[in-house]
Amino acid sequence: MQYLLLIYQNEADVDAGSETAKKQMHEEYRTFTQSIIQAGQFKAGDGLQPATTATTVRVRDGKTLTTDGPFAETREQLGGYYLIEAKDLDQAIAVAARVPSAKFGSIEVRPIMVFE
Repeated sequence: MQYLLLIYQNEADVDAGSETAKKQMHEEYRTFTQSIIQAGQFKAGDGLQPATTATTVRVRDGKTLTTDGPFAETREQLGGYYLIEAKDLDQAIAVAARVPSAKFGSIEVRPIMVFE
């Protein structure tokens, strides 16, 4: 079964970190990503540009409305994702717990819908 791991973190905290800390985090992500590739669990994944680059789109009464930035004001922002293969939710949670940002942010685990 496939699961989406949504990586949330406080962008201001990440930005405030030292260059050494940022390089270390990058290395931790590289190592983690390689481990799930080698385990055959990796399907896709990417980091996202900061929330300030987002555009939110809504359609109301047939009109397309756009807003700069994310729709919701939250303490944590969506920073990236992994699409993984896991035998069940427990295995997906175990993988999510190894995502480096889980140590200071949160990882939302969502099963992918299967349409027949």
